[in-house]
Amino acid sequence: MEVEIDEKDLKDAGAEVFVDGGRRGIRIHGWLIETRRNSILNSSSVQQWEQKLETSHLPEMVFGENTLILKHLVSGTKIHFNAFDALSGWKQEALPPVEVPAAAKWKFRTKPSQQVILDYDYTFTTPYCGSGRIEIDNDSNGRDNSEETKTLNWEVCKEQIDVAALTSKEPILFYDEVVLYEDELADNGVSLLTVKVRVMPSSWFLLLRFWLRVDGVLVRLRETRMHFIFGGSTNPIILRDTCWRESTFQDLSAKGKPFESAAYNDDPSIISQRLPIVMHKTQKLVIPS
Repeated sequence: MEVEIDEKDLKDAGAEVFVDGGRRGIRIHGWLIETRRNSILNSSSVQQWEQKLETSHLPEMVFGENTLILKHLVSGTKIHFNAFDALSGWKQEALPPVEVPAAAKWKFRTKPSQQVILDYDYTFTTPYCGSGRIEIDNDSNGRDNSEETKTLNWEVCKEQIDVAALTSKEPILFYDEVVLYEDELADNGVSLLTVKVRVMPSSWFLLLRFWLRVDGVLVRLRETRMHFIFGGSTNPIILRDTCWRESTFQDLSAKGKPFESAAYNDDPSIISQRLPIVMHKTQKLVIPS
């Protein structure tokens, strides 16, 4: 998605966009929002990650230095998204492997004589919905860089993200999408984790999406949305909406939905309407004064 940024819109919003090598972002209403991009992990980094995660399996393409960071400068509240934490979530959840049709198992071989044993979650499904902490500078005079960190306290809530407000024709001041990891499941489908952010004069909004299609077997979609309204109240909040959907191809076919994998190559936002919800919750984070 290409977005043309109008300098007048930026000035009217009191925002400043910056680009620095692989970093790009925006400063607006006390927030620093930035994305960072780099190439996939090299073989040496892959080995290090495998050791830290205690696994011999990683997705084909891991963008280990790609990240989205949102930091509220006054409170020190920092929310960020990265592949390592997402894969830590995959390792901890340790879902049972999705069954692959016997006729397709050979695609997972790296050598012709190799016996294929899929005894791990080769889809890299993760419950990850972001990382975060509060970073507090203990020295108000700035004489040293000592920091105290606190975990974020997300509370279950009844408030909902105002989807209608997000569809209004408000100018976009900053937009970016970052891929965290991707795997084509040995040509049996796709496993993809991305995060995208959009900043408008009134708010910022992000979508973390894990999208999985195992051809002829399963479709799974796990999404986390966050929304923050600038200047909303004296105790501003971030709303976080997490929704998991999934279905087998067999169940989709029984409900009259297409069975062919090609029907699920489109935008997951469209496909999601065909998938039943298996988990949904809304939480809020109060930004400390």
